[in-house]
Amino acid sequence: MSKRDFYDVLGVSKDADEKTLKAAYRKLAMANHPDRNQGDAAAEERFREASEAYEVLKDPQKRAAYDRMGHAAFDQSAGGFGGGGFGGAGFGGGGFADIFDQMFSEFSGGAGGGRQRNSGGNDLRYDMTVSLEDAFKGLQEDISITVPASCDSCSGSGAADGAKPSTCGTCGGSGRVRAQQGFFAVERTCHACQGMGQIISDPCRNCGGEGRVQRNKTLSVSIPAGVDTGTRIRLSGKGEAGVRGGPAGDLYIFVTVSPHPIFTRDGNNLYTKIPVPMTVAALGDKIEVPTIEGKLARLSIEAGTQSGRQFRMRGKGMPALRRGTVGDQIVEVQVETPTNLSKKQKDLLQSFAEAGNASPESDSFIERVKRIWADN
Repeated sequence: MSKRDFYDVLGVSKDADEKTLKAAYRKLAMANHPDRNQGDAAAEERFREASEAYEVLKDPQKRAAYDRMGHAAFDQSAGGFGGGGFGGAGFGGGGFADIFDQMFSEFSGGAGGGRQRNSGGNDLRYDMTVSLEDAFKGLQEDISITVPASCDSCSGSGAADGAKPSTCGTCGGSGRVRAQQGFFAVERTCHACQGMGQIISDPCRNCGGEGRVQRNKTLSVSIPAGVDTGTRIRLSGKGEAGVRGGPAGDLYIFVTVSPHPIFTRDGNNLYTKIPVPMTVAALGDKIEVPTIEGKLARLSIEAGTQSGRQFRMRGKGMPALRRGTVGDQIVEVQVETPTNLSKKQKDLLQSFAEAGNASPESDSFIERVKRIWADN
């Protein structure tokens, strides 16, 4: 007897997505499971067909091969991937290539036995941008995320109120089934229970038997002082809820510190450029410098300070994350050349220039240039 089309077996269209395939298979598997239809050969055959069809169609590569070649893709006599003679209940008939993959994975430790029940939830990532001031002080902030959370109706069990999951009769509750291929015993996930080890005959109406539903959650996140771009903060157990009461994943906060209009950060040190009047640079004085604390600090400028000179203000930088130390603030002086001078100011500057030897570095530079030219 020729095999039925896999799409017809599951009752789905050829463009059905993964979610539709899974839902169709679950419905058929639950209705025709051998544990619920003992002695019914027709139900057992429908269960075997559904398992075999789902095994192929859930895998993108196998599905593409099936769409091109049909059942011949898995028929050795037709030059396909290999015989599908392992189609017993719970094994699915995925073909020799799939069996070899499972065998190799088992030898390498990738698919070794052990239960998959109570599958843990995935970890989640949340990107947060903070200002440099917030990175300096630290902050407490509420965030809103949408995550799979434990179903309140069934308390995460996946079973309807009053119902209890039963041990899967196909795998005996292990979540795995074995088949013999020559000298090799191959183990794979049980299709009857999807590796959970239990069958839910009466699933929760709210979550469809998964034990979790999508929910908006508000979490309070503590950002410690000293964070920098790339800092990762882990919130244990705040990720996706596990399937049917499995452990929840973690939530990771990835921090980005936005650029600042005044300060440039390098590690725990802060750099800033401050314009200084020519007279202050020449005569010396005290100036006010902004700090990341939001206050002004006094900085002494020595007489004769040149543009580009840096002054270090110790302890005015960023706190080191969880270390208790603080960086410095480096102030670079930029000497301003006066503009829009009055006649009196010009006359005074002219007199200043005529007094001579007021710019020793400029004079010595010219002398060095003249010596170089003379040597050449």
